[in-house]
Amino acid sequence: MKPTIQRTKRAEKRTIYKVEERNPIYIQKPKKKKKKKKKEGMDYRVLSSLSKSLTPFSLLILLYIFRTATSSAATTTTKAFNLSTITFEEGYSPLFSDFNIERSPDDRSFRLLLNRFSGSGVISTEYYNYGFFSASIKLPAIYTAGIVVAFYTSNVDTFEKNHDELDIEFLGNVNGQPWRFQTNLYGNGSVSRGREERYRMWFDPSKEFHQYSILWTPKNIIFYIDETPIREVNRHPAMGGDFPSKPMSLYATIWDASSWATNGGKAKVDYKHEPFATELKDLVLEGCIVDPIEQISSTNCTDRIAKLLSKNYSNITPKRRKSMNFFRERYMYYSYCYDNLRYPVTPPECVTVQSERDLFKDSGRLRQKMKFGGSHIHRKHRPGRSSRRRNRVASGGGSSKSGQRGSAAAM
Repeated sequence: MKPTIQRTKRAEKRTIYKVEERNPIYIQKPKKKKKKKKKEGMDYRVLSSLSKSLTPFSLLILLYIFRTATSSAATTTTKAFNLSTITFEEGYSPLFSDFNIERSPDDRSFRLLLNRFSGSGVISTEYYNYGFFSASIKLPAIYTAGIVVAFYTSNVDTFEKNHDELDIEFLGNVNGQPWRFQTNLYGNGSVSRGREERYRMWFDPSKEFHQYSILWTPKNIIFYIDETPIREVNRHPAMGGDFPSKPMSLYATIWDASSWATNGGKAKVDYKHEPFATELKDLVLEGCIVDPIEQISSTNCTDRIAKLLSKNYSNITPKRRKSMNFFRERYMYYSYCYDNLRYPVTPPECVTVQSERDLFKDSGRLRQKMKFGGSHIHRKHRPGRSSRRRNRVASGGGSSKSGQRGSAAAM
């Protein structure tokens, strides 16, 4: 039986890769020595000493300059798309197991922990009617079998039987085997028509941060790793309600999915390696904030959506499309669009790329098999959900899929 969750109120070596424009291949760059950054702004001790010799007016001017300098120093931007980031307090609150959530002193990053008692998760404090959601993420290392880390949008707590969802899900593996990840989307509760794609990565996500992003607009959905688009879904009239269109929140969770996540459930979470920690930083939440029931925005959504569509990340340039095609041909190992056994009639939003199609069998899997370990059975997961958005309190244990909301994904 899946536990119900009541959620509490808000409470080395670095490898860099790039995609060449002419001949897109990932090139490894050597590590550069980091230069120590000088502290920005002035020290309060300097002000204290100067205050003895300055006039009150001069001191006020100096204090203004100091506050402006320290304020600008606290504002950070992402490496991908140069976006302004927010603090945890400005956009998130605990979803469950707040005792397994560790926030940094400056509140611009946090860690989600999984141990034998519970997983953990956070949720955006607002609902968004379309938007751009992003975070730089580093995953747990070594033995991660049975673990799922998810970064996704959903409205299941408000629309339990007809929810929408956009998923980025990372699936752990046994020691020595790589993390895998998948993207998926549902609209209007269409969980029986999963639209999964699964990929491997060209880097070790447990050793370095990479920025993972979801763009959701009225016309399309784009999933990104850094500035490389890895998947685009254009809205097709025949999709109807299958295209997500109701306001959603942003979630980030880590949890025990031993029953299915690795080798069909044969490889379980090994709590000898606990706690398992995933770290998130460079937090971005851009979109139109709305009331999920009334669907009334706090601002003019028409203007906000127009601004969203004008951003650099909203359009795939020819250079980025070339990078996306390269990624998909080299790193994608399952696509529902090529799964003719599951979908004899190709879903309407699928655009067949012949160079991709030639790589896959009618099962949607690669002709040349890759060994990753994992179940490819369509099943419900992330148990536990609440119809209440506020007063969030965790219940349940970590090793029994505790603290998640219901959803479905094909693994």
